[in-house]
Amino acid sequence: MNSLPPAAQFSPDALALRDPDAVLFGDRLQALGSRALVANVEAEAFVERAGGHALPVIVTHGAIGTSYVAAPHSAYALYPRAELDLVDLGWMRGPASLAIAAADGVLRALAINRAVQIDNWLLSTCLHGHWKGEGLADLRQRLAARFPDHYLLIRSVDDWSCPELTAALRDDGWMLLPCRQIWVTDDLQRDWAVRKSVKNDGRKLAQSGLAIEDVAVLGDADAARVAELYAMLYIAKYSALNPQYSPRWMQLAVECGLFHLRVARDASGQIMAAVGIVARGGIATNPMMGYDMGRPQSDGLYRIASWLVGDFALRHGLRLHGSAGAGHFKQQRGARSEIDYMAIHAGHLAMARRLPLKGIASALETLAVPQLKRRML
Repeated sequence: MNSLPPAAQFSPDALALRDPDAVLFGDRLQALGSRALVANVEAEAFVERAGGHALPVIVTHGAIGTSYVAAPHSAYALYPRAELDLVDLGWMRGPASLAIAAADGVLRALAINRAVQIDNWLLSTCLHGHWKGEGLADLRQRLAARFPDHYLLIRSVDDWSCPELTAALRDDGWMLLPCRQIWVTDDLQRDWAVRKSVKNDGRKLAQSGLAIEDVAVLGDADAARVAELYAMLYIAKYSALNPQYSPRWMQLAVECGLFHLRVARDASGQIMAAVGIVARGGIATNPMMGYDMGRPQSDGLYRIASWLVGDFALRHGLRLHGSAGAGHFKQQRGARSEIDYMAIHAGHLAMARRLPLKGIASALETLAVPQLKRRML
């Protein structure tokens, strides 16, 4: 582990882990309304129980153009279309554009955004913690009876982070649609801490003069600053389809234990970088990151923010789910790729809304997955 100046030392007590409070999360989301917390999500929320686990459930009724965290049409059509301008696919650009256009039309016709989404925390990656699929069939039956015209969805499914849940979904007849290439680190001590790039990132923090704080209570001013930094990166630089979190969202995420929030402050106390880390079931991921994009790249704020996530996982002996994107950067720091899936159940729907999805799942597995594995996206 890198040696840091006193201002960058961390209190072990401040790094304590706790499971997020699904009931508080769901109740607050329902009471305030989704748009007050995430501006580009239009959804109802409640909490269901399965096998003793409290699971937030998000219900959407078909709106197009909202964030991919609650809109599968955006995940499979709008977001990939936007990313075509950000990556070099060479000769594959034309076929990819046609495939995305076809998916757009089919998914609109299927009303794929009319969906009940189980264990959805409105994050880019929804870790499922210790839920291994207990009570899945009963939960499916209850929700299908309550919402007979909606698909049932579970995002962020893969054989690395939730193998038992993935197996349970397959056994219960759910379709698994390939969604993203994700970057994962199995052993932080072996695969991350020893890397030259990681040691350089730690030195950059040590030289920065920034003070690291693990935030237990997020005040209004700091919440506004964290939301601003996140928006600079994920909304302004990347895509308006990323979840547009409000300051109240940041406060709720900290209050209910969804985020372990780490910030880097300058000498005046201004937050220059922030990461929201989710730790569940022995895995950490950081679905919220932001830093001051007005600072020169030489300040290394992205590197510092990323280091804070790896340091957190290392200190707790967690595996690290690096989500999607920045493949080369993450591979240099010990990550390897896996494929992330969206599980969909449509057995209670008309055949016309079921069969096309099977064709899409097969096409994605055959055509898209090999391309993802060949490219560090």
